[in-house]
Amino acid sequence: MQNVTFTNADDTMAGNLYLPDGFSEGRSYPAIVSVHPGGGVKEQTAGLYAGELAREGFVTLAFDASHQGESGGRPRHLENPASRVEDIRSAVDYLATLGYVDADRIGVLGICAGAGYAVNATMTDRRIKAVGTVSPIDIGAAYRLGWDGSEPVATQLATLDAVAQQRASEAEGADAAYVPYVPYVPETVDGTTVPDMAEAHDYYRTPRAQHPRSDNRMLFTSVANIYAFDAFDQVETLLTQPLFMVAGSKAGSLWQAEQLLPRVKSPKELAVIDGAGHVSLYDVPEYVDQATAHLSPFFTKYL
Repeated sequence: MQNVTFTNADDTMAGNLYLPDGFSEGRSYPAIVSVHPGGGVKEQTAGLYAGELAREGFVTLAFDASHQGESGGRPRHLENPASRVEDIRSAVDYLATLGYVDADRIGVLGICAGAGYAVNATMTDRRIKAVGTVSPIDIGAAYRLGWDGSEPVATQLATLDAVAQQRASEAEGADAAYVPYVPYVPETVDGTTVPDMAEAHDYYRTPRAQHPRSDNRMLFTSVANIYAFDAFDQVETLLTQPLFMVAGSKAGSLWQAEQLLPRVKSPKELAVIDGAGHVSLYDVPEYVDQATAHLSPFFTKYL
């Protein structure tokens, strides 16, 4: 694995580049961009899958989103879907400049919110030849409709009212407000907590996968950008590249993959991993192995 940098407009992006066993600069390899979940960093699940796929013969790149991790971008802790999609295009730019990467064989893998961003980028970047996803969600739908898709419109509008009030306060000089991606402390996780969110706390906020640059903070004003984003808008016509989705049978987010599947007209498949939740596909070995066993032949076929 090599630490690398590339550019997205004026921002310097930080990435980890994974190379296959027996790598030779004289060969030509297929490549995959690995996109982390909202609030994650490249050293977590995106890097894990990048490493797994590198062992399958792909050059892979995991990177920190702009405004987050080691990548540049101001303000910090911004979750801006437009920036996240452009990050992916910039990562493809970088891979295509590497002499040992076949620019006609580049794919993208996204996890959680990174999956929605990956699909969205693929729809409008014809250089991406195939897109794979793990625990896929559209972050816009997840925030508007809630994790289970049942959030009422009145609650959505109340949230936007609060965002507007916060933005007005910051324009008058107030400090920025932050919200957590997952519950801050164990005391906020109880029997009423959605199982996926309880496991997300375990993944992000305990030694299981905690990382100092994944500090569980997002600018509250980011919510307006997220609400306005629909990762799968126009997927019926613009996504002509093949899609493979991996989701857990116990994931509260499974409905997102199930609703997306019939909309896609290109070659597509959904593999549901029995017993897996949304977050267990991030790092639990038996589930990661099963996901990789699906994704590797998919990318091999189309790249």
